[in-house]
Amino acid sequence: MAAKPGIPKGTRDFSPVEMAKRNYIFNTIRDVYHLYGFQQIETPSMEMLSTLMGKYGEEGDKLLFKIQNSGDYFSGITDEELLSRNAAKLASKFCEKGLRYDLTVPFARYVVMHRDEITFPFKRYQIQPVWRADRPQKGRYREFYQCDADVVGSDSLLNEVELMQIVDTVFTRFGIRVCIKINNRKILTGIAEIIGEADKIVDITVAIDKLDKIGLDNVNKELAEKGISEEAIAKLQPIILLSGTNAEKLATLKTVLSGSETGLKGVEESEFILDTLQTMGLKNEIELDLTLARGLNYYTGAIFEVKALDVQIGSITGGGRYDNLTGVFGMAGVSGVGISFGADRIFDVLNQLELYPKEAVNGTQLLFINFGEKEAAFSMGILSKARAAGIRAEIFPDAAKMKKQMSYANVKNIPFVAIVGENEMNEGKAMLKNMESGEQQLVTAEELIGALTK
Repeated sequence: MAAKPGIPKGTRDFSPVEMAKRNYIFNTIRDVYHLYGFQQIETPSMEMLSTLMGKYGEEGDKLLFKIQNSGDYFSGITDEELLSRNAAKLASKFCEKGLRYDLTVPFARYVVMHRDEITFPFKRYQIQPVWRADRPQKGRYREFYQCDADVVGSDSLLNEVELMQIVDTVFTRFGIRVCIKINNRKILTGIAEIIGEADKIVDITVAIDKLDKIGLDNVNKELAEKGISEEAIAKLQPIILLSGTNAEKLATLKTVLSGSETGLKGVEESEFILDTLQTMGLKNEIELDLTLARGLNYYTGAIFEVKALDVQIGSITGGGRYDNLTGVFGMAGVSGVGISFGADRIFDVLNQLELYPKEAVNGTQLLFINFGEKEAAFSMGILSKARAAGIRAEIFPDAAKMKKQMSYANVKNIPFVAIVGENEMNEGKAMLKNMESGEQQLVTAEELIGALTK
């Protein structure tokens, strides 16, 4: 007996309906990227391990899927090395390539390799799968898609403004109400400076980033455990709990951070972004949130995160400004800013809120019933005209029982069925049935097309 087939943990099959929903997400994001002048690139699924290793920290290196070399990969390895059972060392001998972990490092490699062909500023987007050898759990997969857009080779804050407009436009098109949260790494650095704990910037921000999850008392407890003084924690309280409008928060920060040049620079950048966006008429709320920290070893300026307001779920989009994207590959001084939409989480949100438009998930619009060779030949003529008019149409391939063909239409949620028998052929028409209302009408090919393209 053949073994039951399966797929690796952390991966998924997608049904036709699920693929229609996913394509709706990808196409919506792609269309908005195009509106703002972004151009699509793709990079290989696998990269050289030398490109990937050391770019994501020690933990990230462990999560890389490594690809075994073809041929005799034992050649050049001594018995002593084999017996040492040193997994990391052996992997470096067995594997030269790995599946990409994200789209950012491959993008940096792309920019360096194609620098002579690229016009800067370079506005690129990429919608491709990535792989991580993570422990699969709800909402976390080993294979998932990222939808990235980045502008590199420009320090202008207008790039940040436009990326926030893109976020607002995408979620408005989806019908998802969101709050766009914004902060700045320089503000966080300034806060650490003025409370006298500049060297503890990472510990401070990691702790305050958990405010929503664990509450203020536990944040303060974690800060104390990290060796931050009681005096510094006390100074931090009014900053963590800063409330009011964005303008009021900025005004307070100008006073609080008056002794930090870096902090004031972050306030200035945030003020420009928020003031400019205020004139753009965003449909969604944008909030200056000082507890937002996002990957501090990576970002250097503005940072963003997007939360859905009507569903309990983590961040559904994130991003920020980073300096020296390409420095790890020997091309220094290329600043950039980018965002990444979490397609899998957006998929879950749209499902929970039932926000998919009908036309996005419906496949075939019209099915021709097959009564036999003559009827099928007649139907094919109308079918060709319908397809030429942009109607998604098919004919049942076999002259099966009517019940079976109508059941096929119901299962596939096909809204219209065309019935062509001897009487219809004699009149040169087809009987068009609305599967939802049950109404039927005898129509010419032109009338049928008109009815379906209203």
